[in-house]
Amino acid sequence: MEAFTPLSFFGILFVVVWLFNSVNVLREYERGVVFRLGRLLPQAKGPGLVLVFWPIDKIVKVPLRTVTLDVPPQDIITRDNVSVKVNAVAYFRVMDAIKAIVEVENYLYAISQLAQTTLRSVLGEVVLDDLLSRRETLNAKLQTILDQHTDSWGIKVALVEVKQVELPQEMQRAMSKQAEAEREKRAKIIHASGEFEAAGKLAEAAAVVAKEPVAIQLRYLQTLTEIGVEKNTTVIFPVPIDIFQGFFKR
Repeated sequence: MEAFTPLSFFGILFVVVWLFNSVNVLREYERGVVFRLGRLLPQAKGPGLVLVFWPIDKIVKVPLRTVTLDVPPQDIITRDNVSVKVNAVAYFRVMDAIKAIVEVENYLYAISQLAQTTLRSVLGEVVLDDLLSRRETLNAKLQTILDQHTDSWGIKVALVEVKQVELPQEMQRAMSKQAEAEREKRAKIIHASGEFEAAGKLAEAAAVVAKEPVAIQLRYLQTLTEIGVEKNTTVIFPVPIDIFQGFFKR
């Protein structure tokens, strides 16, 4: 039996290190981009067990899951010269792992910077009222622009949402006063409309009374009945003398 020599020990150690660096396990949502002596292999590897020939091959793992990118607050001046702070969130995923590694140095950083500049340029072209009321339209426009720029990187931008718009205190007070004035205006219009309808009904009632004089006497009696419900009230009620003409004739 041969003795265990240092050479055989280093040989076994080399095999263990080679296997450790050559055998890779990629999850279902991961793909491996392999470079052999600096040249790109045409197909991405994975998922599952992937064997590369280290140190000739180098593998770069790329996740394919949807990534949530938080766009930091941006100082924006709207078209009507209002300074606001706006932050957003973008959802994207890698569709082509090879393009995401080869076409751009760091796709996460690149998308973050692109999202910030696009947010400033798009929202700077609209007025404040549109920024507050047309969120869905602006979100769709942001998503379309980002998706067009990242398509060559093998990345699909699924959704962009403007999360929060921070207004200056002076603008918040001005908008509050505007909203209060709008509500007062609507209240006055409703009140005037009610007065107009009431005047029309009174005119119709007056026309009926003019045709039938007895109707005014019936209204007198009805009003007296309604007032008489309160027993502790003394009522002085004018009675037209025409009511007693029938008794005088008899």
